[in-house]
Amino acid sequence: MLAGGSLRLHKDVADFEWVMWFTSFRNVIIFALSGHVLFAKLCTMVAPQLRSWMYAVYGALAVVGTMGPWYLLLLLGHCVGLYVVSLFGQPWLCLGVGLASLASFKLDPLISWQSGFVTGTFDLQEVLFHGGCGFTVLRCTSFALESCAHPDRRYSLADLLKYNFYLPFFFFGPIMTFDRFHAQVSQVEPVRPEGELWRIRAQAGLSVVAILAVDVFFHFFYILTIPSDLKFVNRLPDSALAGLAYSNLVYDWVKAAVLFGVVNTVARLDHLDPPQPPKCITALYVFAETHFDRGINDWLCKYVYNYIGGEHSAVIPELGATIATFAITTLWLGPCDVVYLWSCLNCFGLNFELWVQKLAELEPLSQIETSLSEQMSRRVRAVFGAMNFWAIIMYNLVSLNSPEFTDLVAQRLLLSGFPQTTLAILFVTYCGVQLVKERERTLALEEEQKQDKEKLE
Repeated sequence: MLAGGSLRLHKDVADFEWVMWFTSFRNVIIFALSGHVLFAKLCTMVAPQLRSWMYAVYGALAVVGTMGPWYLLLLLGHCVGLYVVSLFGQPWLCLGVGLASLASFKLDPLISWQSGFVTGTFDLQEVLFHGGCGFTVLRCTSFALESCAHPDRRYSLADLLKYNFYLPFFFFGPIMTFDRFHAQVSQVEPVRPEGELWRIRAQAGLSVVAILAVDVFFHFFYILTIPSDLKFVNRLPDSALAGLAYSNLVYDWVKAAVLFGVVNTVARLDHLDPPQPPKCITALYVFAETHFDRGINDWLCKYVYNYIGGEHSAVIPELGATIATFAITTLWLGPCDVVYLWSCLNCFGLNFELWVQKLAELEPLSQIETSLSEQMSRRVRAVFGAMNFWAIIMYNLVSLNSPEFTDLVAQRLLLSGFPQTTLAILFVTYCGVQLVKERERTLALEEEQKQDKEKLE
């Protein structure tokens, strides 16, 4: 914007969540998490056997102070309900009641009725309501399913409340399955691995740098606002349009990495091993690794996807597993046309990978690949990986931006830009996939050498 002879560029405020978390509610978040860290450290020094209780009490008080006592009672009602269901020891019943409970926060009229339990009004109230309720239901369902899987351990309602009201994970995740959380938080005298504190400091520093990068780089480049003006976007050159589409996914990945990085730093100070941030979008070329929330991905894989799909090598069980997984994901995100479209596209992409793999195992394709050298075989696979990479970008643009912008990008890159733009972008992507595959091969060799060395010792 030109004003008084000088250029003034205001920040892009298209991302409501980021603006609320790191402007209006920045001090509140810092205060709440700092208080958690302080009291956790104090309790660990004075009475380490009570630290899990301290986490729950502090978390419950923070929820009451933020959302009011009636909201706390609403969540306690869902916790008690799923705890009672877990006593029957039937996994299908626990999962069914858990999904019904989740649906009550996603569909009217129950959602309107339950939102009335929140007292007061403030800008982030709706986000905290849906976040706290949704994650509570997933945690309670994990508790119920683990209780069914391990009837000899006899988990109590107190164990569920300690698990659910751990503040760093309460409103925004990530999800730790109950078995992992309970085993780690129950250690009376936890011991840090060598160099752990240094890694925690490095993670905290990296999170600060990433926050500054998002504020300074992404927001000033308006990568979220520009796609909403289709007339302007249509005038961009093909290469700029491809970069804009790619940048939208990078931004969402960085935002997820920052948010999970902050809470994970606090969790690691509490001697927990939380789910890692999502894999960098630049390193993704298979649908099986595409997720922006590793905690929810772990939850879905453990209780739905792997349970139904088994080894993920048979076409029909894989189809059933992906349909069930994306049906639950659709419910989690909130059923609407855009979410339906996003789920169908990603479900197709995940199954299409298996179909291509099965086709490659048939004659004469399997013989042709066998006759190729290892390097040439990897090059051929990288070509398919490059196409997969852009399919991942297109499919996820539907929900991260808009179907109209996705349609425009697809037409420009695949139709009007063919063959020059299409081949140029695929070639650049192909080179990137080759670098990623080489990095993965190097890491696999290092891991194999490390395991061999441990066996010799």
